[in-house]
Amino acid sequence: MPIGFENRNCKTNASLVPSIDSFDITSKFQEYFTEIKDPRVERTRWHLLTDIITIAILAVIAAAQGWEEIEEYGVNKQECLETFLELPEGIPSPDTFRRVFERINQKEFEQCFRSWVQSLVEKLIGRRSSC
Repeated sequence: MPIGFENRNCKTNASLVPSIDSFDITSKFQEYFTEIKDPRVERTRWHLLTDIITIAILAVIAAAQGWEEIEEYGVNKQECLETFLELPEGIPSPDTFRRVFERINQKEFEQCFRSWVQSLVEKLIGRRSSC
């Protein structure tokens, strides 16, 4: 902490600090994104829309830049992703990620994303110290 901002009398009340882990972050994730209408033709839906969106968001959070890096993230983390995603046809290709994100309603996506982030903020509010 920068000099001048220290509070030596500050004590965090551990009983007020909620724990949040990766399960908390992902457990309801898909619920927030089910409101996005799938723009794909039924016969071309090999991958679940929520799986595609989940992998893309997690990959971007992990610094992926571009569709190929999103796919690479998915392939590298597939074993972990399979613990909470269905992945009926494995990890989507870079072209699948691109096509889906070109076609989904960006306003619907933004609203769902904001709702998800707000839910995380609400879980983390109690993490602040009592200073």
